[in-house]
Amino acid sequence: MNNQKCSTLIQKTRGRTSIIQCIYVVGFMDLFGVSMIIPLLSHHVKALGASPTVAGIVGSTYGILQLFSSTIVGSWSDVVGRRYALLTCLLLSALGYGLLGMSTSIALFVLARIPVGLFKHSLSICRALLSDLVSESERPLVMGHFNAASSVGFILGPVVGGYLTEHEGGFYTSSFTCAAIFLINAGLVWMLPWGEALIHRYDTNSSHGTSKDHHENCSKSVHNGSHANSHQPVLAAETDPGSRAAVKHRGGLRWREVSLLQPAWRQLSSVGSKIHMVASSDMWDLFLVRLLMAIAIMLYYSNFSLAMEERFSLKPKVTGYLISYSSTLGALAGFLVGPVTQLYGNNMPALLLHSTVLTCSLILLYAAAPSVWQVLLTSTFFAISTTIGRTCITDLELQRGGVQASGTLIGAGQSVTAIGRVLAPLLSGLAQEFSPCGPPSLGVVLALAAVGLLLTRIPKWDGRRMTKIAKL
Repeated sequence: MNNQKCSTLIQKTRGRTSIIQCIYVVGFMDLFGVSMIIPLLSHHVKALGASPTVAGIVGSTYGILQLFSSTIVGSWSDVVGRRYALLTCLLLSALGYGLLGMSTSIALFVLARIPVGLFKHSLSICRALLSDLVSESERPLVMGHFNAASSVGFILGPVVGGYLTEHEGGFYTSSFTCAAIFLINAGLVWMLPWGEALIHRYDTNSSHGTSKDHHENCSKSVHNGSHANSHQPVLAAETDPGSRAAVKHRGGLRWREVSLLQPAWRQLSSVGSKIHMVASSDMWDLFLVRLLMAIAIMLYYSNFSLAMEERFSLKPKVTGYLISYSSTLGALAGFLVGPVTQLYGNNMPALLLHSTVLTCSLILLYAAAPSVWQVLLTSTFFAISTTIGRTCITDLELQRGGVQASGTLIGAGQSVTAIGRVLAPLLSGLAQEFSPCGPPSLGVVLALAAVGLLLTRIPKWDGRRMTKIAKL
């Protein structure tokens, strides 16, 4: 009997692993398709006859829509479930990129950007799904691998897009190819083994001794079955997919997904309550750190090519190689996140503080760099520190806010980052009025503010964590 149960647990663990690996593929293909289009958008909108001002306004449409829709769509995925939210985002994004392939006027171009701006949140929902599937101790490792897979797609996409553009009608071919990639992703998501998913965490110190002993016996045969923390992931079959509802547990809390077929007002009510829960929580410090560091990092990159030319007379081709080198390192750094968090004993606040200090120092060294070789050195470690920092801040948001609202939390984080994308170009333009080194110098100031905030708030986070552990 025990062997049969153990075999069932192993099969479910393999089912969970297959979902995680498929999500890695979805993340890679997502950014591969998008990065085929991004470098071509400005050229296409100008080819349609738009003035620089109109092109700027049209280009900002996507960012503004993302700013307001990220939290709402993320929260909606908490309400109706990851599967249906992810499928909706992929299919409507495919529609948007398909319309982009038919855009022969400015009006059609803007129309094509609307569904993409509203529903291109597939990566955020993928991250929320991964946080549902793994334990807290596994989460940084899995998130790091997902970010690495996505970044590789973002590096390779422009190469294919540039090749397609050299042929007649290249932009339209790239757009339709991107739409096809999103349709393939939707098919892949539809075929995932959703019946086997992680739906709750089980406390091994609870009074359920039989389940505990059984899990400990089986964990010897299951890869990554033991964890540093006291919460073990237990795989169980979801409720019947036809009911489109599932009860989820975490830390004694229970919540039920609202059916996709429920009235819109009920879905909106659930979305509103989740957003209110996050807005009223004491997480302003994490979101402020995210905003400050997002702007600081964007300021670092904002005038990179121009600064290299003015400061070191570097040709754009060489600067492109340097940017590609940094991007490649950033992708590979995703595989370092797991080992580094283990080295820190999963102490994410300390890791976030140290990565923020390192990022701040590297921006300062770049701003004061006397040679290209020092810029190369700072770019090397900058790619690693920012990758680790982004994973840390997301993990801390999920720790503080709870996995039961992971879609809302990740969406809110993306909205905060979108605010940074709006503010960074404005601040960069103002800073460049004084010096080519103005944007990174301002980035240093903002990063220092983030470090000061972390030094002030981390002791309070540790106090709350110790109180929580004492209660358990």
